[in-house]
Amino acid sequence: MSDRAVPPADIHPEEFFTRWVPASVAADESRQLRLARTDAVLEFILTDHDEGIYHLRVAQGIVVGVVGEALAPDLRVHLDIETWQSLNAGELSAPEAFLKRRVRIEGDFTLALKLHLILG
Repeated sequence: MSDRAVPPADIHPEEFFTRWVPASVAADESRQLRLARTDAVLEFILTDHDEGIYHLRVAQGIVVGVVGEALAPDLRVHLDIETWQSLNAGELSAPEAFLKRRVRIEGDFTLALKLHLILG
């Protein structure tokens, strides 16, 4: 998506997951509507990072970000910090990262297809 919001290059993962993603979705009515029927918990495990586990709760078009593990995530996404930064910058596409095995997904794969709506 060429018009997608891009987080600052120096954003910390905690800021990204707990503030930037929820605010980005809240500011985009189209994304909220497309996520209106999604009720899920997505966990992101960033390797090579001290505080590397975050999760997002998605319900009725609203996204809430939390530091730490989720009790029963519907989707787990494993990636290293370098891959996360490249994805955020738009230097690497999600399909390319997946095909190059830089991202590993566990759980509901249909949620993985909605990641672009949630993360931007």
